[in-house]
Amino acid sequence: MDTLSYKTISANKNTVNKEWVVVDAKGEVLGRLASQIAKIIRGKHKPDFTPHVDCGDNVIVINADKIKLTGDKMTDKVYVRHTGYPGGQRFQTPRELLSKHPERVIEKAVKGMLPKSRLGRQLFTNLFVYASAEHPHQAQQPKEIKF
Repeated sequence: MDTLSYKTISANKNTVNKEWVVVDAKGEVLGRLASQIAKIIRGKHKPDFTPHVDCGDNVIVINADKIKLTGDKMTDKVYVRHTGYPGGQRFQTPRELLSKHPERVIEKAVKGMLPKSRLGRQLFTNLFVYASAEHPHQAQQPKEIKF
């Protein structure tokens, strides 16, 4: 006898409802903004969240060059990468990265908050970051959201 009047819903690729949202990064703190973006990309804000499925929304971030970092992080924080050659370790501060590629600061922060798996790499493709206020995704009719 079935005594429950409700069933657990498990979303899949065919039943998920993906939307487009726009986030304005102007004056926002990097870590706080990145955690909210990661939550939306992952789909944790939806009632039918399923951990192993891409059920999140596509996120467009504009004004990435106007992001804020608190304290002395602009000069003291260091992004480390390696070229793959001996002695190829390279260091960059957020100030240097913002001057050349402002989008990458937000991309690095959000990517670090996503799962480190095939699903995480696939979820990262749902993020679109632009340094200016214009973006080429008007045809998707994205909704503007505030944090």
